[in-house]
Amino acid sequence: MGATQPVVVEEDNETVAAASAEKVQDLEKGEEERKVKSNHDDDGVNDNDHEESHLSSFHRLNPTNPLRIVINSSTRVATPSSSQSQRPNTRTRSTPTPQQQPQPVTLNSRRYTNRISLFLFVLHMFVAVALVCFLVFKGVQGLIQESESTKRKEKKVLKYFLPQVEAASFMSIILAFIWQWLIRKWPTFMLHFILWFTFVMSLAAGILLICFQKPGTDGVGVCFIAFAIGNGLYACWVSHRIKFCCKILSLSLQPASKFPDLNKPTYHVLGAGFLWISLWILAVVGALNFYFPPLIITALVLSLAWTTEVMRNVVNITVSRVIALYYLRGMQSSTQFCFLRALTRNLGSACLGSVFVPTIEALRIVARGLNLLEGEDEFMFCCAHCCLRVMETIFRNGNSWAYVQIAAYGKGFVVASQDTWALFEKEDMVSIVDADITSSICFLTGVCSGSICVIVVAAWTQKVHQSFTATVSLLTFFIGYLLTRIAMAVPHACVSCYYVCYAENPENRLFDKTIKDRRALLKTGRDVVPTPRGFRRYTRT
Repeated sequence: MGATQPVVVEEDNETVAAASAEKVQDLEKGEEERKVKSNHDDDGVNDNDHEESHLSSFHRLNPTNPLRIVINSSTRVATPSSSQSQRPNTRTRSTPTPQQQPQPVTLNSRRYTNRISLFLFVLHMFVAVALVCFLVFKGVQGLIQESESTKRKEKKVLKYFLPQVEAASFMSIILAFIWQWLIRKWPTFMLHFILWFTFVMSLAAGILLICFQKPGTDGVGVCFIAFAIGNGLYACWVSHRIKFCCKILSLSLQPASKFPDLNKPTYHVLGAGFLWISLWILAVVGALNFYFPPLIITALVLSLAWTTEVMRNVVNITVSRVIALYYLRGMQSSTQFCFLRALTRNLGSACLGSVFVPTIEALRIVARGLNLLEGEDEFMFCCAHCCLRVMETIFRNGNSWAYVQIAAYGKGFVVASQDTWALFEKEDMVSIVDADITSSICFLTGVCSGSICVIVVAAWTQKVHQSFTATVSLLTFFIGYLLTRIAMAVPHACVSCYYVCYAENPENRLFDKTIKDRRALLKTGRDVVPTPRGFRRYTRT
């Protein structure tokens, strides 16, 4: 801007000089005309001839002559032509009208996201810690001061219940790291392996529990067998998606090798999870020595589920920021700094997403199940149509892809969900990301670890104390699933970053043509994704 201003000034000076010279010439012409006029008067020329000569000389003036402009302005108001109105005036500087500028996008936002959710989670943790400490005190009090029957009951629980749960927790952590290492080492093989090995393990756990021939174990065993059947059908149903998902998983895991400390947050979170579950088990034992044990144990289970889900999302946000900054800016950021940021500024979004994302995923399964229904039943058609419309709105305002923009830009959960889904719609990637099975693979990995824990712990408990078999089986499955999902947040975050960062900048040199070719196949109809997320399938003409 500074280099062009002198040129404008010089042009203005030249314009003024030219106007002055023209004005001098016009004045000289006027003097000559006045001389001619006086000569004509001396020669006896009449007034009419003088006026005609004056008018004729006026008409001979240049239309841009200042004298003619002044005379015209005294008789009529000239309407500026379009060319004159559009001509810029370099000597006039108008003050620009202030307009609302968009807020700049920053990668180092310092504000806390979703503060209400953060406050509720902190309040919940304060109450949970106080309740656990109180119940542990009640458990110790029962062992020391209560009656002999209460002492025998608590000793029995500590002897035949606590060791199995602790062993299942430790085994789950080991399995979690094994699964993650194998997926990062052989992603293509492990994706096929998890689909079918989970089917085998859940079916084996169900058959084992039914073989114990107890009412409790029979009910739990039937649930495992039903899930195994559904898992087998799902593995057959998504068989044509596996090739593309394997390729995306392999590509998305490549940047993880550039960050050797990427797993450190997972170590810290799983260590904290193991300690919290150990205290939590002691609190369950102490709840048996307090009022309303079923209600208190249910509250403890819900608290544990929310806490471990927040831990998983903290790992997800940490890894998402590390990988997203690599894709978006080519930066190798500090994993420790990203972990501290996820524990502080982005913790509110992790808390809010921990409540809504599992619910959204459950609704997604229900909606897809209804979408598979065929027939002329108007009631089922209306239910499917309504459910798919609800899911359409939900996915725009809350989805698991939002964690990438939460981590990168510090957005709130809802805003990040809306912006991310808008990016997918803009790049025509909705059908691609909706057909991705990475989240399902992570879910099945947790189920597989839980099933392995059930097989080991159920056989152990059946040998030492049969009446605890069903309860211990359910609890160990729950713990095994939760702890494994924390470790599986690493590959899940890598895949999410690949999709979201590609949608934000498809021309990035770090991305190849995998998604572009997939999108071309879907447009040409050479590859079909069944059960779309939307309700286009039910549209009637």
